[in-house]
Parts: sequence; structure tokens; C-alpha cells
Amino acid sequence: MSADSESALVWSDALLLGFGPMDARHEEFVSLVSALLHASNVELPQRLAALATHLREHFDEEDRWMTETGFPARHCHVEEHDAVLHSLEQVQALLTNGDSSECRRFARELARWFPGHADYMDAALAHWMCQRRLGGKPVVLRRRATGA
Repeated sequence: MSADSESALVWSDALLLGFGPMDARHEEFVSLVSALLHASNVELPQRLAALATHLREHFDEEDRWMTETGFPARHCHVEEHDAVLHSLEQVQALLTNGDSSECRRFARELARWFPGHADYMDAALAHWMCQRRLGGKPVVLRRRATGA
């Protein structure tokens, strides 16, 4: 696998968790990370700023859901989000000083980190939210990939 394919993050049904509001946020996240991964040096500040806005809103929304519903694993989940936001702040400062390499590395790390975070932490939250709101587990319908 090439370095480019290792860092690629593409939205697909495989990332669906079955809680609509979360799936919509995640699809937006994937789009913003992909845009950052493919940005020119001139585009990096704008793309990173858009991702920063998204991350804060995304993580605040998930924290609100966890707080309002008494999600048991909230502390661990929030700690992981806080670590991402801390890294974001460091990368923003470096990019302001002209260091684009760390911004690109941050984008690659987000692409690597997200599927595991979604599969483990966000899937548990999606299940919890569906149980609280709908009285059951999430139902996820995925299209079958062809020609794989």
C-alpha cells in the first residue's frame, strides 16, 4: 500500500454507525480531512480553519449527547477528543509560523485515527443514543461493494 493510500480517508457505508446525526457529522469530517489531505500550501490555512470549526462543533455535540443522557464512558471519550483538539491547536500555531509539514502530518494522523475511534468509541455512543431515543439498537444498512 502506498503512502497516499494509507492516509486516504473516503466516506463509505462501512463508516455508518446507524445514528443519523452522528453519521452526518462523520461524513462531513471525512470530507474536511480529505480536503486538508489534498490541499495546496496556499489552501492549508483555510482548510485547517474549516476543520477546526468542525471539530469543535462535532466534539461539543457528542459531549452534549453524552452529558444529557448519562453516557457511562463519557470521560474516556472526551479525553480522546481533547487530545485531538490539543494537537489541532499546536498544528495551527505551527502553520501560522509557516510549518506546513506538521499540518499535513496531522491530516494523515486524523485519517488513520478516525476509523478506529468511530468503530470503538463512537459506535458505543451511537448504540447508546439509539437505545435512549428509539428504544433499540441502531440498524445499519450497507451497500454491498462490487468488484472488490
